[in-house]
Amino acid sequence: MLKAILYKEWIKLRWYALLAVLVTTGVAAYCLLRMDRAVTLRGAGHIWEVMVLKNAIFIDYLQFVPLLAGVLTALVQFMPEMQRKCLKLTLHLPCSQQRMVFTMLAAGVLVLVACFAVNVLVMLAYLTTVLPAGLTLNILSAAAPWYLAGLAGYLLTAWVCLEPTWRVRVAGLLVGALVVRVYFLSAVPHAYDSFLPWLAVFTLALSLLSWLSVTRFKAGRQD
Repeated sequence: MLKAILYKEWIKLRWYALLAVLVTTGVAAYCLLRMDRAVTLRGAGHIWEVMVLKNAIFIDYLQFVPLLAGVLTALVQFMPEMQRKCLKLTLHLPCSQQRMVFTMLAAGVLVLVACFAVNVLVMLAYLTTVLPAGLTLNILSAAAPWYLAGLAGYLLTAWVCLEPTWRVRVAGLLVGALVVRVYFLSAVPHAYDSFLPWLAVFTLALSLLSWLSVTRFKAGRQD
């Protein structure tokens, strides 16, 4: 049954997943092209100096792209589910309701992780040819919270979509905006290093909010 649910979610997300990979990787590639142009004009040594002295990372345009990808993934996945009132049918399938909800969330998370992994591989393919390992790590460490923000945006938007009442939806949007702010407190390399594992655990814990909304939906809460 869980395999069937995963397949159903994949059917909903497959074309969006392809678009997300193309767009996010395209933005990453554009950032790398800007860096390559700077390397061509000024030389790799100058780029290294700027990165060391000014904490430059050259991928600033990518900052909010993972977040946008996460939010859109949740909208594509769950808005039709709620508009067509399909969730009630899904919850009546002969399977643990909790497992079904978290399987649906896992499908979206896996799509985003695959998308973000392509981004990182594309960046590594170029960065390792022009930068020493330490500076490459600087860039990836600055980008790590952004990609976690993409997962957080997905889980928070899923929570809002699954919530049956508008009053709590609006409150959820406000809470989500405050939570997401945590992922963008600093773009300085290694600023999140000591906090990153806890931030990852916190991000995964946001999935519990969707189960809370489904529980309210099962209890008949509505506007």
